[in-house]
Amino acid sequence: MVRWRTQSVVLMGLVYLLIGVPNVACSEIPEENTGIYQLGEVVVTEEREGVESIGTVREITKEDIQNSNARTLNEALELLPGLDIRTGAQGVPRVNLRGLRSRHVILLLNGIPLNSTFDGQFNSSIIPVKNIARIKVSYGNHSVLYGQGGLAGAVNIITKKGKDLVHGTVSGEVGERDSYLGSFTLSGGKKKVDFFLSGSASDTDGFPLSDDFTSTSEEGGGLRENSDSERNNFFANLGFTPNDILRIGLTFNYLKGEYGLSPSTINDKSDIFAKAPKYERVDDFRGYSLQLSTNLDLPGPVDMRGWFFINQFDEDKNRYDDENYNSMSDPSIKNTFHEDNEMSIIGGTLQTKCDLNAAGFLTLGMNTEHQEFESRGRVRDVAVGGGGGGGATYDFRTFDNDMDVDIYNGSMEYELSLLENLGIVLGCSYHWFEKEDNKSDDEGGFLAGAYYDILEKTRLRGSVARKIRFPSIRQLYDEESGNPDLANEKSYNYELGIEQELPWKTIICLTGFLMDVDDFIEKDVADVYQNHAEYRFQGVELTAETRFWENLMLRAGYTFLDTEDRSEGTERDELEYRPENKITLEAKYAFDFGFSTYINVMHVTDQYHYSQKAPLTKKRLNDYTLLNLKLDQKLSGDRFNLYLGVDNLFDEDYEESYGFPQVGQTFYGGMKIKF
Repeated sequence: MVRWRTQSVVLMGLVYLLIGVPNVACSEIPEENTGIYQLGEVVVTEEREGVESIGTVREITKEDIQNSNARTLNEALELLPGLDIRTGAQGVPRVNLRGLRSRHVILLLNGIPLNSTFDGQFNSSIIPVKNIARIKVSYGNHSVLYGQGGLAGAVNIITKKGKDLVHGTVSGEVGERDSYLGSFTLSGGKKKVDFFLSGSASDTDGFPLSDDFTSTSEEGGGLRENSDSERNNFFANLGFTPNDILRIGLTFNYLKGEYGLSPSTINDKSDIFAKAPKYERVDDFRGYSLQLSTNLDLPGPVDMRGWFFINQFDEDKNRYDDENYNSMSDPSIKNTFHEDNEMSIIGGTLQTKCDLNAAGFLTLGMNTEHQEFESRGRVRDVAVGGGGGGGATYDFRTFDNDMDVDIYNGSMEYELSLLENLGIVLGCSYHWFEKEDNKSDDEGGFLAGAYYDILEKTRLRGSVARKIRFPSIRQLYDEESGNPDLANEKSYNYELGIEQELPWKTIICLTGFLMDVDDFIEKDVADVYQNHAEYRFQGVELTAETRFWENLMLRAGYTFLDTEDRSEGTERDELEYRPENKITLEAKYAFDFGFSTYINVMHVTDQYHYSQKAPLTKKRLNDYTLLNLKLDQKLSGDRFNLYLGVDNLFDEDYEESYGFPQVGQTFYGGMKIKF
């Protein structure tokens, strides 16, 4: 209570100071002088309606990111309907889409794939947003040009690019528990050349738990155990346009840091739902990606574009004996380890587009990826003693694994506007998979959809697609859980939606979806990856937005998700850790004197999980509601910004996975300078 009262007084005092600033908005407010870097974007939105008019595509703009004060990708995506950010036993936030996991989501940075070559997932908390112009989320029935893997969809990060002259920003933010974030941007352009640079550095001792958290033997409350992190990022792109036909682009991205993986707060063997605590850290990670892209706007109906990319990511990961995180010397503790992992993707994409005039547009695409995963280190799992009163003991063994796979995709997409208010899209794709053991696999997919404008401001759209995903290196070849006989995952996706524009700058969209996934890959009770016959994901998403007052923005979203394990003999009905209901609300009001207030609310209910061993027992997680608030004051015509905010204003004690409590009430403040 004392903490809350103290912070409330500080908050109200700062609000008073901000509101009390004289009216300085009389000078013209400068816009951030950046554009959108479209070289490498798989589907360019501005060219035509096309494939993105028949399915669900939602965008997050740089203004949305600034409003919510998102610092990393997971925070920027959190409020989207149909999307769930979950932090579980692996200790990092995962982006799940319409009930499918992050490995079913393709993540791209200007066309560079960022999914791990090991397990197909990605850590969204190490991807900063300072360089982002917009994030485009294409749900299940997305373009075939994205290739294999995106059963749930694709998240395409599209970065900023420089424009006229030289401009930049410098910003700094501080928060509780000695947290800080500093960043800069520098951009510009002249005639045929443009550039954009950004960098950021963040450090935190960890995140605070809610005051309502009940302490356990593993977690006493306050600062969450082993939740510290450090991250440094640098990004650059360069554009060169020598003539009206050719454009060349170069993108470079670098990241480095370390972080702890908070263990389960429950160490009780009688608790059938709890995972045993594991004391792990990523003591160092570093990575870079590089892309060279070109666009040829040839005379006549044909255009060509392509890019070559490299993505390298390395990490040193350790599992220790106990919560001191400094020893692996206890022979009675199994599976402590040290491993150096190296993951890389090298590949390229080529697209040829043909404008057939009244006959529509035809796009041919090809891309290839060579994926490698190398892991070296030692693990304590060799039994050397046991029995008696002393218990089992184990010794170390060394390992050195080097695995690689090759993936090839070919696709064709056709778009046709039959009438002014009617359009269709047809696409087909084929994918080849060359495995480590010289075995190969191949399979195809398709997309078909249409939109029809019933009235001038009423659009009906529908689509059906077949998507496939090849198993990851981990699922095939992991020493403990791998299964080289896994079949490909396959989904049949169906979607129907209606969009209605209303007076007062208001738009409402209702979307229904159904996905049947065959051969879904998950671990069984023996901790080995297996194909499960069929999972079903179905639901409804409702969004609404209005700006009936010039200075006011209101936005709402609702998601209902129903999941079902339809495999023969299953012990589960709905699938675990898939919230059935998610409600989001956003509001922003900007006063004429440069002060603005922003608030968002997220309410999540009906989330279930199962016991760790058979026979399975089902349990429900507590529902939760989060409220975040941000206040912003512009000074000197928006050249100087001061802001103050609080996340989880009411200090909700909540979990996204059993035994893993999340961030409590957190205050922060910062400033931004433009030049």
